Amino acid sequence: MRVPNSVVLPVGTHVDCCQEQEVAEKTHDIMARITAMLVERKNNLAHFIDNLEGSEEPKFYVDQWERLKEMESCMLTILNLVSVNCMDHRDIRKLRATILEHVKNEELFPEVVRVLPPIYRQVEAAIVDIAQSEEMADHGMMDLQYLLSKLCQRKHLASLGRELLQDILRYLHRIGLVVWYEEIKHLESTVFLQPTFLITMFKVSMGTRTISSVQPKL
Repeated sequence: MRVPNSVVLPVGTHVDCCQEQEVAEKTHDIMARITAMLVERKNNLAHFIDNLEGSEEPKFYVDQWERLKEMESCMLTILNLVSVNCMDHRDIRKLRATILEHVKNEELFPEVVRVLPPIYRQVEAAIVDIAQSEEMADHGMMDLQYLLSKLCQRKHLASLGRELLQDILRYLHRIGLVVWYEEIKHLESTVFLQPTFLITMFKVSMGTRTISSVQPKL
């Protein structure tokens, strides 16, 4: 809801646990709930904006007003729910085909036909090579400036600048090849070249917290 022109594909799982009529009823119910949620969000934002505009000192709330107006403009496109049985490979293939069909829809994704500059692919290939090299630590973390220096050691990337690298990292972050939390001050200079390790770390951390939370008090 915070990203302009987002496209959401709802997916209903565990179809194998439901009768055919149940699937149809639950699909209708889920879509109705999503519609109601969006209407409620729109009404709430309009209410908050009206309150700020009607306040005695509206000039003190300009930042909040601008933020709310920005959120109001972030419209969601909700696609029809796809119901799948995760135990059936045919359903997984159906879901994959549906996703690809939507992604190739230029009306939904106007930038789908945009051609990336060759250097994007070159940097992507170089980062994959670095991530898979023996010198790469298991955690896959690397300082942004050090990554830039490693990439610049390659002849075809010798002129790569920090600003261009950051643009490319944003793209690679969106497609899931790397993780870069540039909006978090303490992590903005760190690039995670192996996102799978980060996911595993989160799982272990959450698992440890869960185990700790159920320990009996002595």
